[in-house]
Amino acid sequence: MSRYMVERSFPGGLPLEANAEGAQICLTVIGNNSEDGVTWIHSYVTPDKLKTFCIYDAANPEAIRRAAGRSSLPVDKITEVRVLDPYFSR
Repeated sequence: MSRYMVERSFPGGLPLEANAEGAQICLTVIGNNSEDGVTWIHSYVTPDKLKTFCIYDAANPEAIRRAAGRSSLPVDKITEVRVLDPYFSR
């Protein structure tokens, strides 16, 4: 498995609220992802909710694209990434 950052644009803003309906939407995305062995790690959302940066584990970018399609999520860019944190010298 490789780790990827997926950039997404939401011109009208991300339509996801922190409530029961939003939680159900997230569970649906997780289920759709699992069909291609894609794991959603976490996401960052800009304050205006126009862009997200999502971290995923997947076999390849095509698996992420297929999973996103099932969830009707946009994909602007997929970049393979590695972890770098300030504690790597320990």
